[in-house]
Amino acid sequence: MQHISILGSTGSIGTSTLDVVARHPDKFQIVALTANSQVDLLFRQCQQFKPRYAVMLDGAAAKLLRQRVSVAGLSTEVLSGDAALEHVVVLPEVDTVMAAIVGAAGLRPTLAAAQAGKKILLANKETLVMAGNVFMDAVSASGATLLPIDSEHNAIFQALPRGYNGDLAASGVRRILLTASGGPFRNTPLSELHNVTPEQACAHPNWVMGRKISVDSASMMNKGLEVIEAHWLFNASADDIQVVVHPQSVIHSLVEYVDGSVLAQLGNPDMRTPIAYGLAYPERIDAGVAPLDLFKVATMNFVAPDFERFSCLALAYQALRAAGTAPAVLNAANEVAVAAFLDKQISFLHIPRIIETVLDALPVSMVNCLDDVLGADAEARRIAQQQIHKIFR
Repeated sequence: MQHISILGSTGSIGTSTLDVVARHPDKFQIVALTANSQVDLLFRQCQQFKPRYAVMLDGAAAKLLRQRVSVAGLSTEVLSGDAALEHVVVLPEVDTVMAAIVGAAGLRPTLAAAQAGKKILLANKETLVMAGNVFMDAVSASGATLLPIDSEHNAIFQALPRGYNGDLAASGVRRILLTASGGPFRNTPLSELHNVTPEQACAHPNWVMGRKISVDSASMMNKGLEVIEAHWLFNASADDIQVVVHPQSVIHSLVEYVDGSVLAQLGNPDMRTPIAYGLAYPERIDAGVAPLDLFKVATMNFVAPDFERFSCLALAYQALRAAGTAPAVLNAANEVAVAAFLDKQISFLHIPRIIETVLDALPVSMVNCLDDVLGADAEARRIAQQQIHKIFR
């Protein structure tokens, strides 16, 4: 029996994780569920899975949930705040942590899980983007198990040799091919991108995701963050990682070997597949995902990314090559810009412009500890907000 804490149980990854868990009550037990402010959904999850703890970041939401849990006669203890997130991932009885909180808010509890030596199912991009060396050092020092849950990185993990030790050349790998759908604006004329709405940006053609990550997919910043993630997960340089636009989202990523072989992981675009693989690794279990019908797919297309259309992807490669605090600055500026776009304060095309301005404004510093990352993050957010105020006023 695997005992699990889920960071971000009300998001798309969290709900998909609980769907897989519910199919295998003999294998998995939920210890803790956490959310930001979605009281109704977290309460229903508490009713179904009866966790020992439920955590809400928002204090008022936690108070409301506590009342509802009490009235329902549930034994779940309701906690609130950042410290509570860290508490429920380091509990001795917790074996596995699903890190699915979107954004920088997931950094500290995910790092705490790594320091505690847990099995970490990593779906929070920002942990590696912001603090890759700090996090990977913690994983190494504690002996934690790290399994990527992003569909692309999970596919790469499956296509690499079992027991891959971080040396691409020694493993006979020529390069990693990271697939991207291209999002909803893959074929939209550049002249029309300035006028796209948040609703259009969030209408992903293949995946059902949260609003922030949907906008990142539309700008291909999501793929840029995944390039940086792949660097840390697989010890791959920027030149070792090639992004390939594959609109059908059937091939989730590939690994090219020096002998000419290319191994790919295929499947329907459903996050329950990589989640189930991570939960049961090294075994495989039913995820509730429909079998892939190749005859229905029929055709698969591949094109190189357009760095003019998707300048966010180019900025991510730039930040990876700059190293140090640059990826944290990139991520922070993007989070602020995307939030402003979703609030209709700026246009879609303002997002990369703000990110580029912030990257140019801040010198790159070395990252030796978490404080270095958080300092860069705060300064990047301050400058990004300044840029938005200039545009919005």
